[in-house]
Amino acid sequence: MSRNEPHARPGVVLRGAFDHAQYCAELLAEGERFRAVLRGADLTAKVPSCPDWTLADLARHLGEAHRWAGALVSSRATGPIDEAAIPGVAGPDDDTPQALDAWLAEGTERTVAALREAGPDTAVWSWSTDHRAGFWARRMVYETVVHRADAALATGADYEVRPESAADAVEEWLQLCALPVMAERWAARADGLFGPGRTLHLHATDAPPALHAEWVLDLTGDRLTHRRAHEKATTALRAPLTDLLLALYGRRSPTDDRIELLGDRALFDHWLTYASFV
Repeated sequence: MSRNEPHARPGVVLRGAFDHAQYCAELLAEGERFRAVLRGADLTAKVPSCPDWTLADLARHLGEAHRWAGALVSSRATGPIDEAAIPGVAGPDDDTPQALDAWLAEGTERTVAALREAGPDTAVWSWSTDHRAGFWARRMVYETVVHRADAALATGADYEVRPESAADAVEEWLQLCALPVMAERWAARADGLFGPGRTLHLHATDAPPALHAEWVLDLTGDRLTHRRAHEKATTALRAPLTDLLLALYGRRSPTDDRIELLGDRALFDHWLTYASFV
């Protein structure tokens, strides 16, 4: 999402599965996991899922995102802030892997400190309808989760997300996709996506029953609604939960042997084209 997006209309609060303290702790942990993938890697390597970026570019993007969110929270911003005004946002002056690692760690730690000091309900601008510091804690966790996948794809590293977090990440993405501000932003991509009989069923095949890790994306109206349910749909995607999350973010092909796609493949492809920050 553009960091210069105009102030979204206030309204829906996007509730997650965890409390604020857990999101803060998980952001620190995910930041460390991301940095661990980069250690010893060729930082000039291309990132297949972000083909215009090298690993170093990916790292700087994530570090900038953390610092930007932290600056919003620490300043109690009432609107978007100029990224150029944030100290250290452009990255370390020294281009060594060690300097990049330290810069990433410092940015994550500063952001988590700001989030913890603010608490979840402090008023802070966001491009969503949820204008609380808690929005940024959850958003930065899953920004990091997805970009860790990008780093793993570039390096061949193992990648896994614990089931509770993966299910919450899927839910968060669908909550974001259902916002009016996103429908407005993506309107040019929507032609032919919405209409009668258009539904997608996402089914995690390995999740504990208590997670209710099944979703129906209802595209039969003029914008997305979604629900946790087991229902027949025009298109169904069945996969382990981590792979389901990656497929939904366009990081795993629906033709991958870990994924089973049933029904109208074109509908899922259109959804992926529509629901993308790119």
